[in-house]
Amino acid sequence: MSMRLATALAGVLVLASAALPAQVAEQRLHLSPVVAKLAEGRTVYGLQAANDLSIGSARTAARAPADYIYVDMEHNPLDLPGLYQFHLSMIDRALVLKKGNLQPNVALMARFPPEADDSGWVVKQALDMGLHGVFFNGVDTPEQARAAVSFMRYPPRRDAKYPQPRGVRGAGPANATWIWGVTTDEYERHADLWPLNPDGDLLATMMIESADGLANVDRIAAVAGVGALFIGNANDLAHGLGVPQNHPDVEAARQKILAACKAHKVACNITANSADEIVRRVGEGWQMIRTTVAAINAARPRLTDPKTAPPPADPFVFPR
Repeated sequence: MSMRLATALAGVLVLASAALPAQVAEQRLHLSPVVAKLAEGRTVYGLQAANDLSIGSARTAARAPADYIYVDMEHNPLDLPGLYQFHLSMIDRALVLKKGNLQPNVALMARFPPEADDSGWVVKQALDMGLHGVFFNGVDTPEQARAAVSFMRYPPRRDAKYPQPRGVRGAGPANATWIWGVTTDEYERHADLWPLNPDGDLLATMMIESADGLANVDRIAAVAGVGALFIGNANDLAHGLGVPQNHPDVEAARQKILAACKAHKVACNITANSADEIVRRVGEGWQMIRTTVAAINAARPRLTDPKTAPPPADPFVFPR
């Protein structure tokens, strides 16, 4: 057998492990890089996609020095076919071969209109095209958070370890299994909400953007299945509080949200657009930083702790 053929067969065997039962090698491999890092107590870095769902933009996103990229379809046009094409174009077979497993370096997430209590159909579409998470904008109450969680979960089996909150998602993930590279059974094992289900690879993020959301933030964070809270750029929150973005009340609101995240052990996501801001927020305990490539690269030399370090600039440097 030639060296080239032996190497190819070894790669096939490694990749095939993704379809094996839970008790085999795949047992604790998270297929979401975001969940994998959060489960280890590490800081996650994300980017917001430009209003460009082209193939070239997707390929750039797949090798960005980040853990996730999210597409804003709340303020930009709702383009589900474009989003699916974008996700297909993020598939990086060279990276799969080099890495030796099916976990992408960069997870794709998105946020959509309308608000959480009416968005079940669009969440179903998003998950069935393989997204690893959804940002729910304008979550003001725990009831809205529970509805959001239910949209992302399948109805439980009789022997389910984590039956509540009960899911309402319909079964039909053929497009998702194509992108994830797993069987339907294996997909359904992974397609649950973390940290509610330790084996889950989906993240439900609630956006706190109003005075009501801020008043209820502790109860929202306590909803089972909520994986993260997100402030975005704080513009909506500032409007909701009736003050400018630089008003002290906005920073006080950020700290109240962070305290709720810490109390209920969910990740807290904040926007930080400079190296100084990244270092500050990481030091405060924010576990998810939405930022820019330039800011990540500038902050990298200052974040030397492996638990808070950004992803390497070169996507082929492992381990992450």
